[in-house]
Amino acid sequence: MSAVLQATKRVKDKHSTIRKIREGGNIPAILNGDNLSNPIYVNSADFLKTIRQTGRNGIIKLSVDNEQHSVMLSDLQTDPIKSEIIHADFHIVNMKSEVDVEVNINLVGEAQGVKDGGVLQQSLHQLSIRALPANIPQTIDIDISTLAVGQVITVENIDTLGKYSINQEPSQVVASILPPRQEAEINTGEEQEPGIPESVEGRETSQ
Repeated sequence: MSAVLQATKRVKDKHSTIRKIREGGNIPAILNGDNLSNPIYVNSADFLKTIRQTGRNGIIKLSVDNEQHSVMLSDLQTDPIKSEIIHADFHIVNMKSEVDVEVNINLVGEAQGVKDGGVLQQSLHQLSIRALPANIPQTIDIDISTLAVGQVITVENIDTLGKYSINQEPSQVVASILPPRQEAEINTGEEQEPGIPESVEGRETSQ
């Protein structure tokens, strides 16, 4: 079920008006669609609650002047100092048309290879998919509990459950388990290299 978020139209777009909107606990936003770009604002607390319910790529029912629109969050601007959301862009979606979105990958479980002393390496943290808006998952969960040392999970191993298609190369590695010795070589290999020519040079000058 889509969450409903109340929005209010912004009549003016002056800097002073934007500041007052933010001081009032609201987030300035834009509602975009076909031949449509309306300035609005939403309550900050209600917005955060809605995003927690739907996820970053979820469908939101945005209510403006008693008219509801099915929207997705297309852009989010955050204050780098205060880490507060300062602006949002909503895009009206056609529920019957597929869209391309980035979805976070969530590795589930403790890999057998980690229990055996290996090191888990996650090479891919987001996946580009194409799906109907109603079929977009909040996260793409991948069970790694049976992943052993030396094994990898690639994009082609992901079960889409027939709900979406993946826009990335099937051979791309999502996660792997490195052997403990290989991890040690990666960490120490660069430190050993400069010591060899120094010792050789020292022997030459002592003769």
